[in-house]
Amino acid sequence: MKVYNVTRFRGPALIVSIFLIVVFWAYTLFIGDGFNFGIDFQAGLNITVDVPAASDEEAIRDALDEYSPQVQTAGDAGSRFIIRIADDEETENFQQVTSRGVTARLTERFGNVSEVSEEYIGTSFAGSLATQTIWVTMIAMGLILLYVWIRFRLNYAVSAITAVFHDVLFLLGFIGAFGLEFSTATIAAVLTIIGYSLNDTIVIFDRVRENSRIVKDKTFRDIINLSVSQSLSRTLITSLTTLLAVVAILVFSSGTIRTFALSLVIGVLVGTYSSIFVASPILLAWHDRDVRKTHDSVSGTAASSGGSAPSSSTRSRPSAPEPVRQTAEEIAAATERRAKSKAKKKKKKR
Repeated sequence: MKVYNVTRFRGPALIVSIFLIVVFWAYTLFIGDGFNFGIDFQAGLNITVDVPAASDEEAIRDALDEYSPQVQTAGDAGSRFIIRIADDEETENFQQVTSRGVTARLTERFGNVSEVSEEYIGTSFAGSLATQTIWVTMIAMGLILLYVWIRFRLNYAVSAITAVFHDVLFLLGFIGAFGLEFSTATIAAVLTIIGYSLNDTIVIFDRVRENSRIVKDKTFRDIINLSVSQSLSRTLITSLTTLLAVVAILVFSSGTIRTFALSLVIGVLVGTYSSIFVASPILLAWHDRDVRKTHDSVSGTAASSGGSAPSSSTRSRPSAPEPVRQTAEEIAAATERRAKSKAKKKKKKR
């Protein structure tokens, strides 16, 4: 098996990631019009209507094009639609005027139209929904940090969370820069990508932890490269099959579902990238920092004990790491033997 030196790209990968995230967010906040919040996060009107003559959601959108509505099919019959229209804050008696206008347009286009329900969503409810969304995301991040900390160690947890933050910032920046609608479907896409990216990262970290116990003649950098290489085929195949399904949704859907599918496509690509080029290099950087701290601590202890430091002429140079002595097949065999040994110990305890 070929071992790829992915850690050597950690510098360029970090620069590219920071550059794109900064560009997306700068354009969204300072050049563009900010996030394109949907009706879910704005005050507006929800109208449920029965339109037997309407063929699909697109026909309803065409009839109400001047209102820029969000349309969703309700029920199994296919003739009931939920229409959401944002409050423009300029029209007086917005609810009454808009309700009459929607009914008139639909009747003119499709004939028989019956209104099932009508509900106005105020600004306070929309604001509370945005606040709850932020809290839900932060709680999810905290639980993920706790889970990875318990299962691995703190350095693994921080590396995984940093990669997840990278994915969220990139995805939200992309949505804002390209003016995609920010709705509850977007939140669902973000939470989905958090789980997807974390799963990819955990698979690699689990391999790193296992190889750290088995392989004794490699540096930690080599172990990370080996672990990523061993998990690469699994990661790419999983991402590819996921993309095939999501791209099909993107091509054949419309409206909010299409935006949701596009967010998933970007999220899957970025999540795959971050698990290889963000999470693993951060873990390596944390490990190198711990090694330097340990080395400085040992050096300080030796100096304070009164021992004379070796002269520059007699100080031995640090030896270069020994070449790799184990092939991938030997490592796999060692892993299998270790698993069998564990199984035998469990049987003896029973």
